[in-house]
Amino acid sequence: MNFFRVGKAFTIVDMPGYGHKAPRDFVDMVEPYLYTRKNLVRTFLLVDGSVGLQKADLIALEMCEETRCPYVMVVTKIDKCGSGTLLTNLLNLQDVVKTETTSCFPQPFLISSIQFGGIYLLRCFIAHVTGSIRLKETSQS
Repeated sequence: MNFFRVGKAFTIVDMPGYGHKAPRDFVDMVEPYLYTRKNLVRTFLLVDGSVGLQKADLIALEMCEETRCPYVMVVTKIDKCGSGTLLTNLLNLQDVVKTETTSCFPQPFLISSIQFGGIYLLRCFIAHVTGSIRLKETSQS
């Protein structure tokens, strides 16, 4: 696990390597962390948009559901595949989120690392859920 402190506001914990490159003890290492961290605000599950949900993603999703801690799906590499493939993968992901989850944020974040698409919105969401920024009421009475 890699820890990245963001000023005094919050810490991001990166747990790389789940999936086919995961170390054998990955679940044994991550599961206790997810269950015992009282200050865990949100888990971000990264899914490769060019290939869609894989078996390892579904296992990670199940682990997130078991902890009942709120989590978010972040779809990466959206610029690595054609629009038809991406649409198919997104519809499948949204179907899984709608029918098989209770703790998942309903809207996935779509990220393009080449064009930086979606990154600003994701950063704002992270700042909001960590309490680093407050949203202002914009409705007019």
